[in-house]
Amino acid sequence: MTLPEQIVTVDAILFDLDGTLIDSTPGVISAWKTFAEEYKLGSHLPIVQKTHGRRLADTLRDETICNIQDTKLLDSEILRFEDLVIQGSPVALEGAIEFLAQLNSHHDMRTRWTIVTSASRYYATQCIPKCEIPVPASGFVTADDVSEGKPKPAPYLEGAKKLGIDVTKCLVIEDAPSGVQAGNSAGAKTLAVCTSHKREDFENCSEEIKRPTYIIDDLTRVRVNWENSKIRLTIDTRRGPDSD
Repeated sequence: MTLPEQIVTVDAILFDLDGTLIDSTPGVISAWKTFAEEYKLGSHLPIVQKTHGRRLADTLRDETICNIQDTKLLDSEILRFEDLVIQGSPVALEGAIEFLAQLNSHHDMRTRWTIVTSASRYYATQCIPKCEIPVPASGFVTADDVSEGKPKPAPYLEGAKKLGIDVTKCLVIEDAPSGVQAGNSAGAKTLAVCTSHKREDFENCSEEIKRPTYIIDDLTRVRVNWENSKIRLTIDTRRGPDSD
């Protein structure tokens, strides 16, 4: 039996960005609509769902999607796509700013969290301040910093390394199954937020992906404080009345 409120203690927290801390959905849908028309991909909506959480470079290079193999063209198309997303006016998701404010409220906790995104450094530096999300004290990890993107573990291993923390003592917070897989593969505990996927998508994960350690509706369901040189989280895993 799963208790409605669970207590977990970790040394650090590694956050995904899009879909976890910010909502960029309107811009992403608009960007994929444009690219689907230009690259003759058919409906853009299945692509939005299929590719969420992956590095844009990996998606645009994918032979079943845009099949962009030229490096210069790939770089320019990544920039164009991300600009279209930014033009869609991304905003902070409910509870995100408050959660990060709790982490930044204690001097020692300020250096115990970072953002690990599948987007480029250009995108992250634009969107984080635009959404009024605080920049992590230790910096953040982007697609430009790793040779392999999610669902591979490299991004979260790099995030833990940036903080100087053993990844097995970290909590990864994600909204996409590919990100949960990356966190699980890295050896971290994982917390899935049901902001872009249904709870059932995480409860019925494949054997390869594995179920996240915890599942919540959104970041309003988590409280944090600093206790004995650790981050102590109180996690409300109950399904809300409006959740899918």
